[in-house]
Amino acid sequence: MSSVAIVGAGPGLGAAVARRFGREGFAVALFARNRERLDRLVEGLDESGVQAHGFVADVRRPQELVRALGRAAEELGTVEVLQYSPVPHRDFMRPVLETGPRDLVGPLEFSVYGPVAAVQAVLPGMRRLGRGTILFVNGGTAAVPHTERAGTSIAFAAESAYGHLLHERLAGEGIHVAQLVIPGAITPGHVRKDPDVLAEVLWGMHRERHGFRHFADDLDS
Repeated sequence: MSSVAIVGAGPGLGAAVARRFGREGFAVALFARNRERLDRLVEGLDESGVQAHGFVADVRRPQELVRALGRAAEELGTVEVLQYSPVPHRDFMRPVLETGPRDLVGPLEFSVYGPVAAVQAVLPGMRRLGRGTILFVNGGTAAVPHTERAGTSIAFAAESAYGHLLHERLAGEGIHVAQLVIPGAITPGHVRKDPDVLAEVLWGMHRERHGFRHFADDLDS
């Protein structure tokens, strides 16, 4: 059995993706910083018929994340699908003229060092399988930078560049890399940004395997 690893799992999008991939027979590995939140998420998924396992890891501590992904692969099966979708901290979103070098450390750890570490951890297993999918989920500033959200604008741009490079490099190996840009907030009940709708989009990206950047909604929405 292979698994889906959801890095930055929460009760909204993370849970919806876990349900969607779980229905398709994937073992589900959830990664977050807080054990209690993970346990509640796992319990809720179990009640909906999806068996998931939680692994504590902070994406700003690359080696911790690598070890957690390794444990997940050992316990649940090779990671065939990696979704990197942690929600950025609010203090990453400072105006550009108030953003100094130290203010960029956190965003870069979060959106560059974390995903690079995660990809490096799962890539050998995907290569052994001969297939895999890597999904990056970002906010609208990944596509259009915002002067009041400098940290995420800069870090998401770097994450996007990394993802695009992977998309080009790994396509020939049967490993698809794609990005979903979600402008604004994930909103239950929204026709395009409801968590279950977004989970279906991500499932489609995994199955259809075309193109790098996809948009959940119009950028001005």
